[in-house]
Parts: sequence; C-alpha cells; structure tokens
Amino acid sequence: MDLTGIHHLTAITANAAENKRFYTDTLGLRLVKKTVNQDDTSAYHLFYADGMATPGTDLTFFDWPVGREQRGTHSISRTGLLVPESSLDFWATRLADAGLSRGDITTLDGRAALDFEDPEGQRFRLTADDTAELHAWARSPVPEAHQIRGLGPITISVPKLDPTKQVLTRALNMREVRDYASPDGQGRVHVFEMGAGGAAAELHVAVQPGLPVARQGAGAVHHVAFRTPDMAASRDWLARLNEFRIPNSGEVERYYFSSLYFREPGGNLFEIATDGPGFAVDEPMETLGESLSLPPFLESRRAQIEAGLKPLG
Repeated sequence: MDLTGIHHLTAITANAAENKRFYTDTLGLRLVKKTVNQDDTSAYHLFYADGMATPGTDLTFFDWPVGREQRGTHSISRTGLLVPESSLDFWATRLADAGLSRGDITTLDGRAALDFEDPEGQRFRLTADDTAELHAWARSPVPEAHQIRGLGPITISVPKLDPTKQVLTRALNMREVRDYASPDGQGRVHVFEMGAGGAAAELHVAVQPGLPVARQGAGAVHHVAFRTPDMAASRDWLARLNEFRIPNSGEVERYYFSSLYFREPGGNLFEIATDGPGFAVDEPMETLGESLSLPPFLESRRAQIEAGLKPLG
C-alpha cells in the first residue's frame, strides 16, 4: 500500500483578491475552484492548478484576516513547483520583473532550482523536472512551454528526525533515499519518497533544532495532502493509521475529494486525499472557477455565504 505523490498543498493568505491576481497573472495558474472553507464559510478556499485541474497540481489558499507568519520549525517550510529546466531563466526574469524576492538559479539535491517568495512571503522553489506532464492552460499569461507542471518536492521542518521518520516509513510506507545540506545552513534535509518516486512524490524533512517554533499566519502553509486513488484506498489508510494508533479525523467528505487528516510528531498537519471525483463534478471543465461553487451540503446557505464574502475582482 503506497501513497502515489503530492495531491495538493493548502496555504494561508490575508488578501484573497491580491492572491488571485498573483497566482493567475504572475504564476499563470488556472483558478479551478472558487469555493469556501467548509469549516469556516466566512473564508474563501481558492484552488489553483493546471489546465485540467489535475491532482498533484493543486495549490490552494484559505483567506483569513491574520498577520504574517512567524517562521521556524514545526512547519511546512517550502513548496516545490515543477518546471522544465529550460524554463528557469524565463522564470528568473519574470519574477525579477514582478519585483519579487528571489534567489539565483542553483543546483540543490541534484536538480536545478530557483527559490522565490510571493508578495506575502510564501516560500517556493521552482524545481527542474523534465518528466512532469503538462496539461496547459490556454488562457494563461505564461507561455505553454514555461507553465508550471505540478507540485513537488515539499519541505517540512522538524526539530528531531526520528519521531517523524518512524511515521513516514512505518505507517505511511515512504522510503528514505538520501540526504543533503540545507541551503540555509540550518541542518540536513532527509528525502523520503512515495510510490514511483521522483520530484512530485517526495517529502523533504529538514532537521532544524536551532530554530524557534513557527506560528502560522499569512505566508504560511496550513497542510500538505498526499495522493491515494479512491475511497477504498482511503479506508485502507484509515485502518492503517488506527493500527498505528495515530490520532486522525476519520473520513471527511470534501465533495471534490475525500480527506483523512492527522499530525505527524513534528506537529505538521498531513492529509491523505483521493484523486476523485475532482473539480468538474459540479461545473463544466471549460468554466471551472468562474463562479462560486458550493458542495451540496452548503448550497442551502448560499445567499448567507455569498453576502459574507468580499469580491475577488
């Protein structure tokens, strides 16, 4: 029983309208679902992905009126985005022209990479991967050859390796395959892979006991989700978590996928999410994200929910 890769990553923004502009206009992603946080319907939940809303490409945001995050350990500290190696020069220029904080193109863990931050300090790493499949978005302002192909790897920070490693390898069947020096000089990073492996199926664990404890806010990551094919597999994972006595949410129906939440010993929130039914379950693929979508169990509250949301522009 294996997880097959990264499903999605959910972060926090304090400005939904600016967030939409940046991720669609600058990064060129497609807004594939405009909905609300199902546990806090006063907040948007925005999903950006490739042209076909493919699992493994979803970068999502909760819109909460909070201050900036306090960086540190016990956190999901950097999000990888996959692009062809030949696109890194394009992105270095595009990010600089947008006035963003970015590093130089370098080689990290054997791959060409480019670090940058969004306007709220969300930390990303463009990672070269010429194997990632492209489902282009025809209306993207980014040329097709340079569009982002998906997520991975994802980096988390913990103060101790062993407790997290035990959950990753014993409960989640990940494999520790190598390690490398953290580019910030704070400890070593241990690479764990899922399924067939590769950048889209890697979790990088930075061991950083010298850092303060992180506090979530705008610019922080809320959780990372791993892929499993369907409900049968999700129920197998629920049984496995219970077998290892890992406290968890049980099955949570999100309508677009089914979820299972739990925290690893380093305090980071993980989710196991099914690949289907997907975002086209309630609106045509051609018009994804163009209007507010609500799952059936919230539809009766549509007027109240819409009245509490700010225009996205």
